Amino acid sequence: MSNARWRLPAEWEPQDGVLLAWPHEGTDWAARLAEVEGSYVALVRAIAGFEPAVVCVADATIEERARRRLVAAGTPIERVRFVRVEYDDTWLRDSGPITLVAGARRRLLDFRFTGWGGKFGAERDDLLVENLAAQGLFGASERRRIDFALEGGAIDADGAGTLLTTWRCLHQRHPQLSRGELRETLARELCASRVLMLERGWLEGDDTDAHIDTLARFAGSAHIVHQHCDTAGDVHFEELRAMAAELAGFVQADGRPYRLTALPWARPIRAADGRRLAASYANFLVINGAVLMPAYGDPADGHARALLARAFAGREVVPVPCRPLIEQNGSLHCVTMQLPRGVLHAGTA
Repeated sequence: MSNARWRLPAEWEPQDGVLLAWPHEGTDWAARLAEVEGSYVALVRAIAGFEPAVVCVADATIEERARRRLVAAGTPIERVRFVRVEYDDTWLRDSGPITLVAGARRRLLDFRFTGWGGKFGAERDDLLVENLAAQGLFGASERRRIDFALEGGAIDADGAGTLLTTWRCLHQRHPQLSRGELRETLARELCASRVLMLERGWLEGDDTDAHIDTLARFAGSAHIVHQHCDTAGDVHFEELRAMAAELAGFVQADGRPYRLTALPWARPIRAADGRRLAASYANFLVINGAVLMPAYGDPADGHARALLARAFAGREVVPVPCRPLIEQNGSLHCVTMQLPRGVLHAGTA
């Protein structure tokens, strides 16, 4: 038996595939289903160009609809696996498994999912990992249920024991716990040696209470990319400047400062009712050989792509149209969960 210690791998480590759930009439996407399906087609096609996509579907009818649209778009359908399971909505970053690795062993952490602190119903989403495991999707991987509310979008890992998170989100979920207690819990459950917790940082239109994956992400063990606002007078200007100052004060495990890259700011995007939508370029997904970047049809898309290409040298940066996704206050990373190498049953990858 391996004596390797458990750790949370970085997103850029080898993957078996990406888990996501297809939108349907029973989800919050009902009012704009055809439009948002277009984003999902582009997303699944992009994933399948590099690795398998594991797509949750609620029933046979939804599976057939998704298959038809994917095939019509030229998706390599042999790299798409459909899994029938119930779910409330499609934010798999937050309801999907958080995977620890130790040598050849895999442990799927099944934290409580409370609909972002009780904002939305989430009973079926909270059972998602258990139900997928019961179907044998994860092979010999161990599933561990943890009685602590935590979403995958609330944390980012460098693969070497350091976590990045935000106080605002964790405090909203666990108002009775101190910063020290929250750090201790994350370190214990996620096998981390350090927890870097931002006090500042927030985006209008984000109902997750400042998930880190909309704000700042590791791009290597010594590099952090973060969402920036250069528009004086914008409600985000001072907040994101304060967050950048915090990031500049963080140091690596060896005491050296991080290299920081500020991502550009898209012009304000609003829903039909006037709501500001959270168009963050930090909500990218790293997969085998590529970075999938949320694109919003904004002039800043090109600049963001160039910066991410430099941050993840050697990987192709693929823009995915995400304007429909932010109507429901999330983006590309929010609807996906990577499955590290060795998680999927041998017959499913």
